[in-house]
Amino acid sequence: MTKKPMYRQIADALREQVQRGELKPGDALPTESALQTQFGVSRVTVRQALKQLTQEAIIESIQGSGSYVKEERVNYDIYQLTSFYEKLADRNVATHSEVHVFEVISTDETLADRLAINVGDKAWHVKRVRFIKQKAVTMEETWMPLALFPDLTWEVMENSKYHYIEQIKKMVIDRSEQEIVPVMPSAEAIAALALDPAQPVLEKISRGFLQDGRVFEYSSNTFRRDEYKFTLVARRKQR
Repeated sequence: MTKKPMYRQIADALREQVQRGELKPGDALPTESALQTQFGVSRVTVRQALKQLTQEAIIESIQGSGSYVKEERVNYDIYQLTSFYEKLADRNVATHSEVHVFEVISTDETLADRLAINVGDKAWHVKRVRFIKQKAVTMEETWMPLALFPDLTWEVMENSKYHYIEQIKKMVIDRSEQEIVPVMPSAEAIAALALDPAQPVLEKISRGFLQDGRVFEYSSNTFRRDEYKFTLVARRKQR
């Protein structure tokens, strides 16, 4: 019987560690150098093994960080209005946000209509990338009326926007009207989320409303489709 190629033997060994629970979702794999030493093979062979496991969606590579056992996709329950941090609360994983743009702009007719304010009124314009561990998973672009949030800061947007609105501003968030569509990624999203430019992504457009009816945000979110799943419960109308 023909002996398996060494890269497949390495892949099998690592896969079995995952299946036995010795390597858990989110755990880092040994470095390429460590695997070379462990199995007595070249770096090329190690990379072949890691490539196979990546293709099987068992592991994933994060540039500049290493290879990790792939975690379950984030469940985005469309009927639950929760923040990025709240969606991941039960996962016990490190998350953070990088703010790329934080500025005040004058609204044109389209943006003023979306925020239900007057043309020329000022609004915050914020772009940020959200991370699970060291992996960028979503890019958000948000506009918020300056009059509602004159004390908004860069530091707030590095953390939870909803916490700021509810706990600091003492405002009551009522609902979000959302539209989810598949789109081809922009050059900015490709760079920020390490996307395949030939594959579509999911984009969520939303308007957030306070309990008193005021619009507190208009947002566009681009998601890595391999990191998110969107769920809802549909009930049949009773006759």
